[in-house]
Amino acid sequence: MESRFDDRREVVAGGDPVARAAAHEWWRGCVIYQIYPRSFQDSNADGIGDLAGIASRLPYVASLGVDAIWISPFMSSPMKDFGYDVSNYREVDPIFGTLADFDAVVAEAHRLGLKVIIDQVLSHTSDQHPWFAQSRSARENDRADWYVWAEPRPDGTPPNNWLSVFGGTSWEWDSRRRQYYLHNFLASQPDLNFHNPAVRQALLADVRFWLERGVDGFRLDTANFYFHDAALRDNPPLGDDLQSEVMASRNQPYNFQDHVFDKNRPEVTIFLAELRALLDEYGAMAVGEVGERIRGVELMAEYTTGSDRLQMCYAFDFLSGHMPLAATIRSIVERFGEAGPDGWACWAFSNHDVPRHATRWTAGARETERTLRLAAAILLTLRGSVCLYQGEELGLTEADIAYEDLVDPYGINFWPEVKGRDGCRTPMAWDAASPNAGFSTVRPWLPVPAEHVERAVDRMEAEPASLLYFYRRLVAFRKAHPALATGAISFLDAPEHILAFVREGEDERLLCVFNLSPGEARFALPEGFAPAPLEGHGLAGRIDGETLLFDDHDGFIGAL
Repeated sequence: MESRFDDRREVVAGGDPVARAAAHEWWRGCVIYQIYPRSFQDSNADGIGDLAGIASRLPYVASLGVDAIWISPFMSSPMKDFGYDVSNYREVDPIFGTLADFDAVVAEAHRLGLKVIIDQVLSHTSDQHPWFAQSRSARENDRADWYVWAEPRPDGTPPNNWLSVFGGTSWEWDSRRRQYYLHNFLASQPDLNFHNPAVRQALLADVRFWLERGVDGFRLDTANFYFHDAALRDNPPLGDDLQSEVMASRNQPYNFQDHVFDKNRPEVTIFLAELRALLDEYGAMAVGEVGERIRGVELMAEYTTGSDRLQMCYAFDFLSGHMPLAATIRSIVERFGEAGPDGWACWAFSNHDVPRHATRWTAGARETERTLRLAAAILLTLRGSVCLYQGEELGLTEADIAYEDLVDPYGINFWPEVKGRDGCRTPMAWDAASPNAGFSTVRPWLPVPAEHVERAVDRMEAEPASLLYFYRRLVAFRKAHPALATGAISFLDAPEHILAFVREGEDERLLCVFNLSPGEARFALPEGFAPAPLEGHGLAGRIDGETLLFDDHDGFIGAL
């Protein structure tokens, strides 16, 4: 295989030092567009999106002005968890195409000026991975301890009280070894033993395989799950002081525990340092998913502090519940800044694992469109990088999928209280007049909701006042003002429903103020603030003397 490393090394190692540093840190303040490959574009009429389909739609993605794409898993898998159960880290699953198809995606993305980030699911594999087949075959072999094996208790029950995210115990009995193995998710997703250096080296070799194919970065699935407590101590119950953090999910036993021993272990940084050393060889980056609702911001800071860990992380603080209060947004961003002053966050309001914020954040809103514009403006002005989820720019809502159409094991298991992830994974809507909104000419793997057809790309493209054009203007505005991408942030005290902060870079200071209330609002400018209104962002907040005036769910951005 021809390596793409040599061209990248020339960019990273040569030329002007300042330009070299800027090229190396392209990820800082970038805007990433997440593509869920099963649902983006079907090119071969099998009802499932694929890599060739992604390549064909990249000009549209580039038209948004984003910096990079993140492609969710496309590697070989039995698809029991839709690609998050990898059976071969170096192969493309046939339903998505071939390695040549992937190379074509990279080439087209780079031609269009887009970086390519791919999902790496390293904490666990499929039970059909050859590593696990060998590990479970006997207690003594070259990979016997590549997974987490443990003896039963004297009464035959699992080794401890750890629970699976998908329900029930996180231990599965294996009759061949007569031991339990750990699985934090499905029983068909056994956890790798990161305490074994050989496991970590094997995973790094697989990461290198994709770096050699020209990948610019990785999204690390469940990065805080890499290590477990070697002594297998029981998790304590979640304390009363933390109950409010997960009260909305108390119908799932998993959320009754404080997960201090089955994840979030301090040893995680051992692997992050090893991974960072490899990434630095190629000038590549990684963004880690921190699946933790209680200490997520602090873990983000821990995993991104210094030059020997991840470049950035994101947590779930904005990925659940209704639109947060202004004070909550301020608290989350300030907590991250205090915990990791030199760390870097990546913020998102929607992704493939949670209900779309177009539904979550507009419940009871008088004007849905205004709320979505406000959300976009906040996301694209916060300090950090940004992930946009496919269809977010169209205002796609969470689909209501009938039980008989569900395919997500998580939703099937917890229905009807928890409907799972299918509602946010439905096919992209491209052409309102075409079958299945232009996604496929045959029945898709998930249905296309009628309300999404009304918001198809071609409908939005035909209307300059649409949400799609608003996103384009905002992304362009962010690029035109570097302070929004990489500058410092300082929050201002404001009335309850007002979020106000200053973004400051080398050559500019910007005042950003947003009204999160459903009614008109006023914000008295602090003494010494005389902002000059800026155009191009699409917000309608205005100045009246020393006061900013807002309609409901609107904002103002001005130069100080």
